[in-house]
Amino acid sequence: MEIGIYTFADVGFGEPGVGAAQRIPEIIEEVVLADQVGLSVFGLGEHHRPEFGSPAAPVILAAAASRTRQIRLSSAVTVLSSDDPVRVFEQFTALDLVSQGRAEIMAGRGAFVESFPLFGYDLNDYEALFEEKLELLLALREDKPVTWSGRFRSPLENVVLHPRPVQQRLPVWRAVGGTPESVVKAAQAGIPMALAMLGGKLRQFAPQFELYRRALAHYGHAPQPAAITTHGFVAPTTREAADLYFDGDSALMNRVAVERGMPPMRRADFEQKIQPDSAYLVGAPEDVAAKIVRMHELFGHQRTLIQLAVGSMLHQDIMQAIELLGTRVLPLVRQQISRK
Repeated sequence: MEIGIYTFADVGFGEPGVGAAQRIPEIIEEVVLADQVGLSVFGLGEHHRPEFGSPAAPVILAAAASRTRQIRLSSAVTVLSSDDPVRVFEQFTALDLVSQGRAEIMAGRGAFVESFPLFGYDLNDYEALFEEKLELLLALREDKPVTWSGRFRSPLENVVLHPRPVQQRLPVWRAVGGTPESVVKAAQAGIPMALAMLGGKLRQFAPQFELYRRALAHYGHAPQPAAITTHGFVAPTTREAADLYFDGDSALMNRVAVERGMPPMRRADFEQKIQPDSAYLVGAPEDVAAKIVRMHELFGHQRTLIQLAVGSMLHQDIMQAIELLGTRVLPLVRQQISRK
């Protein structure tokens, strides 16, 4: 089981926050610590709005790569629909070269849509943009000439991009929100799937992993890794973890609720999300480890990614959570999974 963390470089949601000039160096320190305590992955997502400080994740990840040795560096996510697959491949190839083979791309459509008008794309093409651009990105990974044409960019004729990454094939994961159609498309492409779990009961997600594995076999692909992405936090006690995480998490979820015409998240709603049978990974190290093991029993996944930093959470609290994940949670999870 790989355990990692991800962030969108949150700088605040209306409450007193921090500036990007403070948050970005803090993120690099968090990646360094995650590497030191043995976490497997650090993901940095892309947003283009004032609540977040990461519009260009590969640049920040490259800075972190120069100070780390083992941890894999991933986008979480690259909003591929409003980007150019050629540039995405070149940027993450550069990250792969800087990190000596540790770069990954997590391609998705994103929870927000501000990048579409910003880069001149029509939201009516939301689905078609992503599918076409993912097809091109996957073709560019192959070390052979690419001839390609589509609706949304100029065609390519016998193109091989240079330089090539250190890894023979740059890893590309498909981030899915849980719809069966997206799960099947990840399997059809034969690429790893990262399933977002931001609410609900654990058992409701198990059929998605079963569908993914059946679809991989149906399309003639070998088994692929599967991951979960969820919100979570670790502190010495479960109550302390919940108290530290609630303000930031509720600020984020309430911003989403306002934009989508949904009711705000109350403390009672949050408490339901952190119950043993629910999706959030919030608690003391022993509680978080037990829930990850339970998830593994249900899903058979290979990677767990946790969004520790939301809203304007304090850097010192995030650093403590990272240390507890690496030194306490990770050994417990691997020991229990090995025993089972």
